Amino acid sequence: MWPFSRSPVVPVLRLTGAIGMVTPLRPGLSIASLAEPLQKAFEMSKTPSVALIVNSPGGSAVQSSLILKRIRILAGEHKKRVHVFCEDVAASGGYYIAIGGDEIFAEPSSIVGSIGVISSGFGFVEAIDKLGIERRVYTAGRSKAILDPFLPQKAEDIERLAVLQRDAHDVFIGAVKERRAGKLKAPDTELFSGAFWSGKQALEFGLIDGITDIRTRMRELYGDSVKLKVVPVERPGLLAKLRRSPSLEAVSSLTGGKTILTDEVLSTIETRALWARYGL
Repeated sequence: MWPFSRSPVVPVLRLTGAIGMVTPLRPGLSIASLAEPLQKAFEMSKTPSVALIVNSPGGSAVQSSLILKRIRILAGEHKKRVHVFCEDVAASGGYYIAIGGDEIFAEPSSIVGSIGVISSGFGFVEAIDKLGIERRVYTAGRSKAILDPFLPQKAEDIERLAVLQRDAHDVFIGAVKERRAGKLKAPDTELFSGAFWSGKQALEFGLIDGITDIRTRMRELYGDSVKLKVVPVERPGLLAKLRRSPSLEAVSSLTGGKTILTDEVLSTIETRALWARYGL
């Protein structure tokens, strides 16, 4: 039971969306967008904990790692426990962030895991050939045009990518083993295969600590009078600026007169593909 007469307040930070997939209209989760909200969350209350709600299909391994590190640094500086609650999905980079919690919870049907690394793209070699387009590339450095989508794939390029993926995977695995030390209950070959599971299965494997929701858990810890204070996450981007200045002139000035449609469409497709992997 909370020892003070005043109702305890627990800061809540909602981390939703793809990680690191930033475009002018769709800024994703990144250390740049989360640094200030995280700082506010850890500083705003005397309650010895911060709650994070994670709903992310993953994205950038680097941004996921940076966010995890910042969470742990702030938790250490302010001597606060971190409670993580997975919503629809906390997979790949989403789970990478989730392990920043001292305890992780999910719903029975939440999607959790996907501890692996993926690289994907498109090949346009045949497409430009049919259109009669000739691709001209000039480089200094024989590997500068590696994995160019307009050139045929090379076995050596694929192997080089595989090495990078293995390195990133090893870092991910190391972070999970460190943060979930003594809790993992399945073989490495199963846990780190890139597979994902329901919240119920994730609990059996030791990837999470329980099945519950944020309000229930916070009431268990701090009593029925606990208040959850949401810390807003501002994602500065073109869309936010347009809300303040919605004229066409503003669009032109903010984009330097360049079109953003192509980047936005590609980003939307990539983001949609990330969610679709988990049936969402």
